[in-house]
Amino acid sequence: MSEKSFFVTTDKSKFNLEIIHTFLKNSYWAKDISFDIVKSSIQNSYCFGAFLNDNQIGFARVITDYNSLAYLLDVFIINEFQNKGFGRQLLDSIFNDRKLSKIKKWMLATNDAHALYKQYGFYILDNSSNKYMIRERS
Repeated sequence: MSEKSFFVTTDKSKFNLEIIHTFLKNSYWAKDISFDIVKSSIQNSYCFGAFLNDNQIGFARVITDYNSLAYLLDVFIINEFQNKGFGRQLLDSIFNDRKLSKIKKWMLATNDAHALYKQYGFYILDNSSNKYMIRERS
């Protein structure tokens, strides 16, 4: 599959809520989450969908005031598409998004993707059981 067929969008009308819900309800961080909660969280967050050949393969959402602080969560690439650079492209799209350009502090929680987020300047917060990470810029 060519790289040209991959794209990221914030257009929520393109999102496949079934795919997002199915992944999240099986994830360690949102186990058994209801469809209604997923739908509501998407409606109330700034979201990014990752697509390959017009099929949704990933997702992320940001809770923010668009000025000083953003919390990145529900980041995923469907298992069969992992380790192909799509997660990095999704994060590149998020961190280069103009609406988020003023943000000085980013936060997230992860149990297993520390190495990926460290590439974007995140570091583990002290006394956070290696779960919470932060990225700051002046």
